[in-house]
Amino acid sequence: MSYLGESIALAVAASWTVTALCAEVASRRMGALQLNVLRMLLSLVMLGATLWWFTGVPFPSFADGKAWFWLSLSGFVGYVLGDYCLFNAYIWIGSRFGQLFMTLAPLAAAISGWFLLGETLSLQAWAGMLVTLTGIGISVLNKGAKHKVGLKLPLKGVLFGIGAGIGQGVGLVLSKLGMDYYELSIPAGMTDVSDMLPFASTFIRAITGSLGFLCVMALRRDFHTLPVVVHDRKGMGAMLLATITGPFIGVSLSLMAVRYTEAGIASTLMALTPIFIIAPAYWLFGQRVTFKEVIGAVISVAGVSLFFI
Repeated sequence: MSYLGESIALAVAASWTVTALCAEVASRRMGALQLNVLRMLLSLVMLGATLWWFTGVPFPSFADGKAWFWLSLSGFVGYVLGDYCLFNAYIWIGSRFGQLFMTLAPLAAAISGWFLLGETLSLQAWAGMLVTLTGIGISVLNKGAKHKVGLKLPLKGVLFGIGAGIGQGVGLVLSKLGMDYYELSIPAGMTDVSDMLPFASTFIRAITGSLGFLCVMALRRDFHTLPVVVHDRKGMGAMLLATITGPFIGVSLSLMAVRYTEAGIASTLMALTPIFIIAPAYWLFGQRVTFKEVIGAVISVAGVSLFFI
């Protein structure tokens, strides 16, 4: 029995673990906006080269207007809104807690799927939402003075983390819509184009991401910061690795995993990053990890699994 889709999904979780660790380093050294601009532009080059190598054309072929619309909207929600929040969360609360909030993505995907696709929300899905929120709460809340419960993390970082999880979940549903339209527009027999559908779809999303971040940088008049950050070798090295493992390999493989196994199974396995990242964050950054935080992460991921069992 082949477990290709499940293996790809586990590879995605490992890839996103590396992405998160590298992105934390790069975000703190370069800034979240600068990092996003550079990695989006670099990912376009990588994706274009990949498409050119396998299909002979360095850009998405045969995508119709509907595919472009939904994938572009997905890129705006997932990259411009979601990733901007995520990398700012890395600055404020670190990659370990930032990835914990990404377990909100299935919750956001379930609600947006109900709204956009007419999917039903079962009692088990609602239970999954409750368990996921409980796990996050265990990790980020503690008792303060007079037994009052409060956040042990900066509120701004928590809000960025919530925004990142919502952006990821809604973006995934929008990308599914876009890929469905894209696949319908590919002529029969074009297997090379069909096989590269995840990379081509990611290319369209990355175009929107690049344009979106460039617009934000223009509005903030921050272009003068780019020549400064590109001379930071450690920051650029971390950015390069985060780009390879994130929008190039990770995102493309996540779309591929959904094609080769059930979306629920793939999503559950890809959601293991908050657990995978605990040990590296401790070894590399010396972050203090409490037993309660580990339990919270496990419970949160268990909640994700309830969406799909």
